[in-house]
Amino acid sequence: MLLDIFQSGMPFHMMLIYIVITLTALVFTLVIHELCHGLAAYALGDPTARRDGRLSLNPLRHIEPFGALMMLLVGFGWARPVSVNPRFFDNPKRDMALTALAGPISNFLLAFLSVGVMKLFDVTSIITNTVGSYIGDFFFYMAILSTGLGIFNLIPIPPLDGSKVLAAFLPDRLYWRYMQIERYGMFILMGLLLLDRYISVFGFIGAIRGSILSVFMNIFGIS
Repeated sequence: MLLDIFQSGMPFHMMLIYIVITLTALVFTLVIHELCHGLAAYALGDPTARRDGRLSLNPLRHIEPFGALMMLLVGFGWARPVSVNPRFFDNPKRDMALTALAGPISNFLLAFLSVGVMKLFDVTSIITNTVGSYIGDFFFYMAILSTGLGIFNLIPIPPLDGSKVLAAFLPDRLYWRYMQIERYGMFILMGLLLLDRYISVFGFIGAIRGSILSVFMNIFGIS
């Protein structure tokens, strides 16, 4: 992401343009992810996200600085988690899993639509080539970031979304023990991210992301 831009050797003004493009794509990706968590919880009966002001497109309500920085540096990370109170759910385990899945699903859908918009600007000439290429690059970066965010959050380490999905299939006794790991989850993630500098702990994310994006691009006929 940003490291690639800095190492690209492009002129300074072009570098600034692509930094702005990347930051804008990042903000939009994170906001959609967390907003969909809140909307899913609200639809299932939990008003907590609404009371906390998280049903909003305001990025300041959603962005977590370190997670956003990781997305900029390595292409995957996280936002500030939406608070969910399972007491409002009819079926807490199932509805927590559905609420958790709403974020990654929104990311994959956003990536798919972004690739579609890339194709649209590739085959139309309604905008000048220069502006059109910037818009196409914006959606390209958003597809990359959104797919990476969706994949990363499906990892079953609390508090990532994948842990809520996995927990739905555990018996109650194991469920509560597993969810207690959440208080240590961020420390585990930061430790793994530091370890990733020496051992490719999260190397699979790039491979899966590339495969998903290849499928989307093939659907729209983009080489």
